[in-house]
Amino acid sequence: MEMLGIVVISGILLTVAYFTYGRLLSRLFELNDKVPTPAVSMQDDVDYVPCDAGPLLNQHFSAIAAAGPIVGPILAGIAFGWLPALLWILFGSIFIGGVHDFAALVASIRHRANSIIDVVRVHISQRAYMLFLIFVWMALVYIVVAFTDITANMFVGALDLQSGKTYASVTEAKADSSSQMLVQSGGVATSSLIYLVLPIVMGLLVRSGKLSMWSATVIFSPLVILAILVGPLFPLNVDEIVRLWDPNLTPKDAAVLAVRGWDVFLLVYCALASVTPMWLLLQPRGQLGGLFLYGALGAGAIGLIIGGLTGEQSIQQPMFRGWVDPKVGPLFPFLFITIACGACSGFHSLIASGTTSKQLRTEQNARTIGYGAMLLEAMVAIVSLCCVMLLPIDSQLTKASPNFIYANGISTFLEFVGIPRGVGLAFALMAFNTFVYDTLDVCTRLGRMILQELLGWKTTAGRWVGTIITAGAPVFFVTRQSSSGKPLWQEFWGLFGASNQLLAALTLIAVTVWLWRTRRAAWTFLVTGLGAVLMYTMSSWALVTMILARREQKGDPVTWIAVLLLVLGVAMLVEAIIALLRRNEPPVAALATV
Repeated sequence: MEMLGIVVISGILLTVAYFTYGRLLSRLFELNDKVPTPAVSMQDDVDYVPCDAGPLLNQHFSAIAAAGPIVGPILAGIAFGWLPALLWILFGSIFIGGVHDFAALVASIRHRANSIIDVVRVHISQRAYMLFLIFVWMALVYIVVAFTDITANMFVGALDLQSGKTYASVTEAKADSSSQMLVQSGGVATSSLIYLVLPIVMGLLVRSGKLSMWSATVIFSPLVILAILVGPLFPLNVDEIVRLWDPNLTPKDAAVLAVRGWDVFLLVYCALASVTPMWLLLQPRGQLGGLFLYGALGAGAIGLIIGGLTGEQSIQQPMFRGWVDPKVGPLFPFLFITIACGACSGFHSLIASGTTSKQLRTEQNARTIGYGAMLLEAMVAIVSLCCVMLLPIDSQLTKASPNFIYANGISTFLEFVGIPRGVGLAFALMAFNTFVYDTLDVCTRLGRMILQELLGWKTTAGRWVGTIITAGAPVFFVTRQSSSGKPLWQEFWGLFGASNQLLAALTLIAVTVWLWRTRRAAWTFLVTGLGAVLMYTMSSWALVTMILARREQKGDPVTWIAVLLLVLGVAMLVEAIIALLRRNEPPVAALATV
């Protein structure tokens, strides 16, 4: 089948799903615009800030997308072939992931915009609430570890566009490559630092009333493009700076130190960003980040149409590689945890119920933002999968990091419309970073709120202590080299995927209990219950497989964390079953949010 045909058919299926199944969900959940949302009734201009559907969709889309719908589909496409990955993305997003996101958002606004964790407390038990708090905080830390290390590795090294070879060190790349198409990762770092400043300036101008959000978007979007163009001219190659400081270091050792330095810098940024008011950073950056996502999607679509990627040559990777990949593991269950964002992701429930629900202006907007954004993310995942499909089987890029595979694909698509390969690559890498920034500081913000809720730290001091602990815990992991010699994020990706999907399962279980206890409707078990069963089975299966595979590695933190997650998941399931069997017991009162 041709690549263009796959993308077009996928787009049609997702669009039809939005206008049919999405509309059905709105009726089943009884959305009513006449009921004031918490963003309106509890507005405080710090956490509760009503936002129009368009800007909020951009912000929510950018926050949930992150690197997940890029990394996961690429890893799964290389491991198992593109067809299993495509089928899971499509059916997972329509019937499980979209329902999960939508239901978490609606459940939150029906509970004073409190997180999905409080829904667990109200409708399951206080004990389940405490277990879920611990589980979610741990899951957030894994997300921060994985995405911090992915981003830090993007800022160090180089890529030869002609050969497809990647280098961990710029020094090695310059010595080995005579290519005129050597892209230095330090240029991406420079562009990213400029990008971090632009939303803050934009937020200040909008807040002061000098610019509206849309006029600010018109002005600052070209400035982001300018940052992309300026970055490669002034690459911030930290590994070269490290070698100037200590010439005795090998290029490889200097690169490792540079990555660790970027890890720490990103975590400090997370800590500061997580306590910054939403209007100053989260909302303006979400607006710009959403446009990046649309741009990346548009680039893929335009390249596919104009580039003529049709016929047998458009897809060069195999449709199906086999049931077991030696590196990833068996297709069942690892396909379902490798591709999380893009099909179904528990992390989305934390965004939907943690920040988005506090900005939702009307209930009907929940379909656009909850369900619609998930389907848009599925398209991001499909475009990412196309970046794998166009690679020759013997390409060295199949062994590179997913971010470079994605950037290579997007730059190839853009090259068809006359944009130079180097510029296209910088745009794609910058877009990738934009998604990650949103995830990193939102995860830190949510982790801080969870610790405040768990330990009762309601003061400003408690906010800072919770932030420092949430951003500081990942430092232990990112400053250590993997025992296998692989980048740390690769060690944590399987654990992140399993914990993320178990979080999705527990969220769907919580929503199912809530709906059954308040509505007693049989459709509850079909709409949310079946998805909960699938996600719980696959994630638990994956955790057990990981534990057994690593049981001989003494002192391995991944193994012990997997055991703890599995125990927490089983305990939560028992509590949920008990809650479902309870009769004639009214729910307890909802908590006020932190």
